[in-house]
Formats: sequence, structure tokens, C-alpha cells
Amino acid sequence: MQRVRSRRAQRALRLQSLALLLALACGRAGDPPAPDPSSLRRVAGGLVVGFQTEGREVHVWKGLPFAKPPVGELRWRAPREPEPWTGVREALSAGSACVQFDPMRAGRLAGSEDCLYLNISAPRRAADSVPTGSARLPVMLWVHGGGNSVGEAGSYDGSALAAENDVIVVTVGYRLGVFGWLGHPALRAGAGTPDDASGNFGTLDLIRALEWVRENIAAFGGDPERVTVFGESAGGINAYSLLLSPRARGLFQRAISQSGMPVSMTRSQSENPVDAEPPAEPGMQGSSSEILLALLQRDGRAADRDAAKRVLAALDDAAVAAYLRGKTPEELLAVFESRLMGGMYFAPNILRDGHVIPDAEPLELLRSGRYNAVPFVAGTNREESKLFLAFGSPHVRRLFGIPLWIRDQQRLDLNAEYGALLWKADGADEPARAMRAAQGESVFTYRFDWDEQGRLLWLDLSRLLGAAHAIEILFVFGVRDLGPLTGIAYRDPESAALLSQQMRSYWAHFAASGAPGRGQRGELPEWRAFDLGEGAAKTMLFDSAAGGGLRMDPAAVTRAQVVAKVAADPRLRDPEQRCEIYRGFVQWSSALSPEQYERIESGACKAFPLEQRTPMG
Repeated sequence: MQRVRSRRAQRALRLQSLALLLALACGRAGDPPAPDPSSLRRVAGGLVVGFQTEGREVHVWKGLPFAKPPVGELRWRAPREPEPWTGVREALSAGSACVQFDPMRAGRLAGSEDCLYLNISAPRRAADSVPTGSARLPVMLWVHGGGNSVGEAGSYDGSALAAENDVIVVTVGYRLGVFGWLGHPALRAGAGTPDDASGNFGTLDLIRALEWVRENIAAFGGDPERVTVFGESAGGINAYSLLLSPRARGLFQRAISQSGMPVSMTRSQSENPVDAEPPAEPGMQGSSSEILLALLQRDGRAADRDAAKRVLAALDDAAVAAYLRGKTPEELLAVFESRLMGGMYFAPNILRDGHVIPDAEPLELLRSGRYNAVPFVAGTNREESKLFLAFGSPHVRRLFGIPLWIRDQQRLDLNAEYGALLWKADGADEPARAMRAAQGESVFTYRFDWDEQGRLLWLDLSRLLGAAHAIEILFVFGVRDLGPLTGIAYRDPESAALLSQQMRSYWAHFAASGAPGRGQRGELPEWRAFDLGEGAAKTMLFDSAAGGGLRMDPAAVTRAQVVAKVAADPRLRDPEQRCEIYRGFVQWSSALSPEQYERIESGACKAFPLEQRTPMG
């Protein structure tokens, strides 16, 4: 079995920008809008009425329940169908975010366990002129990012995408962190169905949302046979998980992963303690055993870790399940407080339970065609890693965690370059190569290259961030007006607006037809399928005209090529610099194992040791 990513790697691969959450926060403050009578629709639960977006011919319905609140005995159970209502439900404000740490208030929680709601944006139509039959519109279901531990559907406004491209945009909430993914024998013992026993409750929430869309989206003019799942970072990882899940088969017809990758974790990794004795496989940080051991010590039921292990061993399954369900969200999440990064924490997710998620390596499933083969787009950003390096690299000077200036631009750029190359290999090129062989010319890749931010005082954001992780979301959703930050975010707002329009056109045409082609209006350069031929065009590059514009590129990389490139790179002048890159490969991916790291560079990297895993309790 291949080694799965380290604790730091899993957190990092799902890390989402706090700055992005602030930038995309839209309209959650203030009074709800007035209902628009022409938006009256009937869904399975009853009648709903929404509102018209200011300045756009778009109807919006917010806070529609797609499942029962997963509280009480339904915590760590598969989602159930929602209860119907009487009268007309006013769908004017988004439902609660799912329980998470508040990134703006250290150690405080936000959201609720009652959070399984979705929001719909659709071109404005009177109730008697909703498209029917072949005139129904393609549907795009957005899965937000945030490390699978923070974020919310209500932070994303789909009205620009819907208004300009004749699509229906659905944004959906799903259980996060330990509420969304938790596997333990005690929880399986009381489960009534394989879904309830799976541990993949966040994944099942997304599947339930897709079922709701299949059953109800026609009432809004949407085509239930043309549903595209798209998401970024953790949302992109979740898009891959839906490709892999037999439970999601037939519920969507296309998928887009923005900066995601196919990953999953074994049951042992998600449940065992980190110091499990051989032959047992060690668990990951945040495993269910680690959580239980930490809780027992916090409660005073055990004086130390060894004592907590003895107490846990003496409890039967019913007692363990009751103990976990009796904990408040504050108590459950308190065990992660010392390991937060901008409100995010790592807990195992996308669990190989053998029912919702197959018990096999994701890339092997793609290579063998054992997945939901639908037209697929995968892409990454040219400088993915710069977002994380800005807040964690020794080559950036920070004060109270805020970047002030760059200490060593070359070292920062080199770390960013190799981190992004590895992300490209893992998130786009290697999966695309596997899927292209399995399903033919319906796989497409891209790289987002735009890097034209302005200055914040003396700090040039184009050099600190550039084409960093999550920046492309602003373009896909058409976020132009950031208030006083607009000139800082976009050095040339008109050029950025054009690129945003082009990207939305490609995304919408892919949703409509299964291929991005030349965009919705057929005037853009053709985005061709990923080609396995040597030197053939493979990837669409997205940039402004000043950066080279839209164009196809033949470059594609594998993990092995990225690792080999480090050894031959003349810009890396000594073992310390090369080992810094290699260390990132171990800590942020599985391109190198710890054992390989110690042997590389003829053992020179032993002088620069790796971070060691430590227990939570």
C-alpha cells in the first residue's frame, strides 16, 4: 500500500485562503431582500419564493433545505430527506454555515450543526415561463473549499455566472471536519445502513444535494440530465470523490476540479492512534482514536495518554458512541485548538469505507476506469503555493502573522514553482493522463497564470501572491467590485474583467455541452482535450493579453519528473536549498517518503530533519 500524505500535507492540500473568504463574502449582512412574487416555485417540500438580484435579471432562492438537520441521533448518520412545510417558504437568506472555527475570532466557533441548505441562482423568469423540456438550462453545483473544515455556501454569489451564460448555479453546504467525516467501530456498530456506517457524511451530504437537484431543479428551469459538479481546493477534492463514489453514479454528467486532486484515506489511518504498534497501521493526526484519547484527558477521566488508552479499551461500543454524541461542538473541536491555521484544522476525510468511497488508491481507480466517467476539467494555478508561503515561508518577513516584505525573492519563487509543479502533476496532469486513457477525448486541463495584482503600500502583491491558490475563483464567479480593495486586487480591472468573462464562458459551455470548446458564444480559442501525444497541446493557459492571453500549451509533468528536476536545477546552489524543496515534497505531498528524503542527495538532507508526528493527547 502506498504511503498516504503526512499530517501537514493533508492540512496543506485542503488549506483555503482567509483572504478569499473575506473577498467572496457577499451580502450576508443587512436586511433580507423583499420577495419577488414572480419567483414562486413548487419543490417536493412545498412552495418557495425568492428574490431578484439587484442590478441583474436573476432570481435567487436561499436557504432551501435538502436534508433534515443532522443533529442528535442523526449526528454521524447519512442525511435524511427534509420535512415538508406548509404555506410559502420565503427563501431570502442563506442557511447557517456548518460548525467550524471562526477565522476572525481565535478559538471561537461559528455556524451550526443544522446546516444542510442550498442556494439557487437562475435567469429571471415568471412562474409561467420557466423553461421546460429541451429548453431547460444546464445546472452547475458549486462545492466550496476551505480545507473541508471551514467555508460556507452563502459566501458565493452565482448571479453573474447565471445571468451572463444562461445556466443555473447551485451552492451547497455540507458537514465539515469531524462532523462530516468520522469513522469508528462504535459508530458502525449502531448503524442501520451501509451509508450510516460509512463515516463519509460530508460526501453523502453532497450526494443528497445532487439527489435533491435531480428531483427539484426542473421547477427552476434546470435540466436534471445536465448537472455539472464544480469546486475548488477541498471542493475540487470533493469533486474527485464524487467521481470515485458508486453512490454518486448517474447524479451528475460533468465535473470540474479547480486546484483539487484525487485523494482518500484508509480506515486504519482515519481511526488508529498515531503510535499504533505494528502490524497495525499508524493513524493520522485527527483520527477518531486521537480525538477520543484527547477528550478523555480533557475531561479528567485519564491523567495521561496511556491512562486514556486503558479507559478507552474498557468501554464498549455503545458507551463510546454515547460519549461522542454527548459532546458539544465546542468540546469536540477544542482538541484541535492548538493546531489551527486561519481557523482550519486537519481531520481525516474521504474515507475508504468500501461503500461510499472504494477501498483503493484513487489514481489506480482512474487508470482502471473504475469511476464515474463523465466529461471532466481539472486545473491548477501557476503559483498555487505562494498563498501558503506568504504566511509560512522563512523567505517572507511577517509581523503578527501578516506579511510585510519579501526577504529572498528567488528562494520564495523557487519554492513556489516546485510546489505548484507538484500540485499540477497531482491535481491535473497525472489524473488527466489516467482518465484520458480510460474515457477518450472528454478530459480537459487548464493552468491559471494571471498574476497582475497591485500594491498594498510598499508590498507588490503580484510578487508575493501572483497566480496563487484560490485567486481564480474571483474570475469564475465574476467578482469585480471589491470596494476599496479593487485597485489592489486588480492592477488593470478591465483586463481582469475580460479574462473573467472568458473563463465563465468556457465553464458554462462545458456545463451545457460537455466540452469547453470556444465558449458559450463560439468566439474564443478552442480549448482542446488533453492529448497523450508527445508535444501535443494539452492544457489551456488562462492569462490577460499582457501575459500572453488564452492559448493551448503542451507542457505536462509527472511527480517523478518534478523530483528529478530539482537535482538538475542550477538555480539551487547547494544541498540546503535543494533539501528545502525536497522537504516540501515530503511534508506537502507523497512524492517522497521520509526514508527516501534521508537517502536523497547522498544523505545530505539528514542535516535538515523533517517534522515529526506527535499525538494530540
